[in-house]
Amino acid sequence: MVQRVERNGLRVAQELADFIDNQALPGSGVAPESFWDGFSRLAYDFGPRNAALLAKREDLQKQIDDWHIARRGQVHSHIEYRAFLEQIGYLLPEGEDFQIDTANVDPEIASVPGPQLVVPITNARYALNAANARWGSLYDGLYGTDAMGSAPPKGGYDKGRGARVVARARVFLDEAFPVEGLSHADARRYHVQGGALLVDDLPLVSPDKFVGYRGHPKAPDAVLLRNNGLHVELVFDRTHMIGARDQAGLADVRLESAVSAIMDCEDSVACVDAEEKVQAYANWLGLMKGDLEDRFEKAGQTVTRALHPDQIYTGPVGGEVTVKGRALMLVRNVGHLMTNPAVLLSDGTEIYEGLMDAMITVLIARHDLNKDAGLRNSHAGSVYVVKPKMHGPEEVAFANETYGFVEQVLGLPEYTVKLGIMDEERRTSVNLKSCIRAARHRVAFINTGFLDRTGDEIHTSMEAGPFSRKDFIKRKAWIGGYEALNVDIGLECGLSGRAQIGKGMWAMPDRMAAMLETKIEHPKAGANCAWVPSPTAATLHALHYHRVDVFAVQAALRKGGRRAHVDTILDIPLASFRKWTDAQIVQEVENNAQGILGYVVRWIDQGVGCSKVPDIHDVGLMEDRATCRISSQHIANWLHHGVISKEDTMEILKRMAEVVDRQNAGDPFYAPMAPGFDGIAFKAACDLVFEGRVQPSGYTEPVLHRRRLELKAARG
Repeated sequence: MVQRVERNGLRVAQELADFIDNQALPGSGVAPESFWDGFSRLAYDFGPRNAALLAKREDLQKQIDDWHIARRGQVHSHIEYRAFLEQIGYLLPEGEDFQIDTANVDPEIASVPGPQLVVPITNARYALNAANARWGSLYDGLYGTDAMGSAPPKGGYDKGRGARVVARARVFLDEAFPVEGLSHADARRYHVQGGALLVDDLPLVSPDKFVGYRGHPKAPDAVLLRNNGLHVELVFDRTHMIGARDQAGLADVRLESAVSAIMDCEDSVACVDAEEKVQAYANWLGLMKGDLEDRFEKAGQTVTRALHPDQIYTGPVGGEVTVKGRALMLVRNVGHLMTNPAVLLSDGTEIYEGLMDAMITVLIARHDLNKDAGLRNSHAGSVYVVKPKMHGPEEVAFANETYGFVEQVLGLPEYTVKLGIMDEERRTSVNLKSCIRAARHRVAFINTGFLDRTGDEIHTSMEAGPFSRKDFIKRKAWIGGYEALNVDIGLECGLSGRAQIGKGMWAMPDRMAAMLETKIEHPKAGANCAWVPSPTAATLHALHYHRVDVFAVQAALRKGGRRAHVDTILDIPLASFRKWTDAQIVQEVENNAQGILGYVVRWIDQGVGCSKVPDIHDVGLMEDRATCRISSQHIANWLHHGVISKEDTMEILKRMAEVVDRQNAGDPFYAPMAPGFDGIAFKAACDLVFEGRVQPSGYTEPVLHRRRLELKAARG
């Protein structure tokens, strides 16, 4: 039984109330009575408006469903379809041109393109790793992955591989920091003279790329360089295993890597009650105060992980140069849909979780804003909140008003909270300009997310017919139009130099060679950040931002005008011929089902919201609720249109459950689903598939939350 306390008409779980009263409020500068009064008003005044927006989603969806049902069997008319969407208010007029005027934005958001990490805030170790991933070793990234074409050897240090790593790093230095008449591969000495970096007494082609150094100018311990806004540190140490073999004593090349990191309270976590929400909030508080630590056993020793300090260098002509040692941290709140039993209203209904996140995560961020020294997150005095799963400009306007109210309650200047708009729902994509306009004073981030966006695409057009197989959906025209239009509109609205335009996740953390080959397309597309699955991936992806001047790309794109239009995005990616063989149908459903089960069993049983889950071919993929959403919606669509039967689908689910059991056989905390297939996790996966058509917007959260709460209740 949850113990609750009364706070201004709110029935708050005791552990959440204790956390707020005893940890979050002290030192925040906010009086308890002001906080609880404001929190109550937020819940009671904004809650009904939240509900009305969700009702509008459902009303629009029903009208779209009815339109497709009434025309089933007819040739689809794009012109009639667009006119219908305009008539019902789904597709809105774009409106006049404008420029965002977001102010007080940190350089990591406004002017430094680079990789971005997304990590579950409930895992302190992962959160610290992400925050500290601002800097990473290029040597380690190349040696310890398949980035050079082969996996690292087992056993001790391989000198041949090490030599290849050093040679590859020198090629990078020649590309990013060329020396007049010399290759870094032939360099024997780096020293500072007259405010310039000399390499064997020769200057850099671009001397202004030299930023500073540590140690003695005649033999520096480290040299700091900068290219396209990103720093690179050359580390010299002739006592080091690598430096001792290097003619210049170069022991490592460290890259500024994860410029920013999203601490996620949403898709990558499993937070269904006060206990789990407090875990998320407590870690966010530790990051904002700067005192978060995590202790763990490694190689038989206890290791303590904490936030890295800033790095200090001597400038070219003297004076200190300070470079931030941590990624700029954003926090992702949940969307508008879900409620949470951590706080109940007086009638026993649950608070909207997005409102709770808004109030508490911004309160916690005040601890960072109050600092004038030490481990600061935002030097510009801003709080960065990423808001996912919004459907259209009315919902963005509601978020804008929500954070405005929170600012008033917490005594913060207007527009302190900067808003990240996830362009991952169809009604946002086709009205993106209006969405940005609705928060033009606080927009600091837009990005695309193929998986959630595809899940919503399938659900929105569920009644239109069976969709293509997933790999073919990616090849349809709509996805290219969606990715291009996001950048085009972002540039039109003035985001370049003020806000991030982002791209989605590389989902294969063990496939770094493939990432190096393909993910350069993101900066080439004009994106000044893109998501990566690990600190190592961030270091390797940083190479792309040295090769591509993103702001030059954005300037060229802006000059060239729009490359895509809404009509392309409205082209529904249905299967054109539908002449699949039985084997192709089974293979597609197996792939979807295995992914769903592999993710859901950890979510329900262990509360793991994001992890590397082996796919049907045993390739590890980073899975979160977005991947689960697209897979469950895809099967639901094929079930609904008779591509596969319910009985065959259930057989596939059971067969794939056995595969997942085998893949997790080495996990001591894993509870097998076979042979009974009667566990709560297996039932949750079935719910996502067989009830997928009626889930709100095809989201997985309602099923997952309900089933995890059921499991926790059963465990007592």
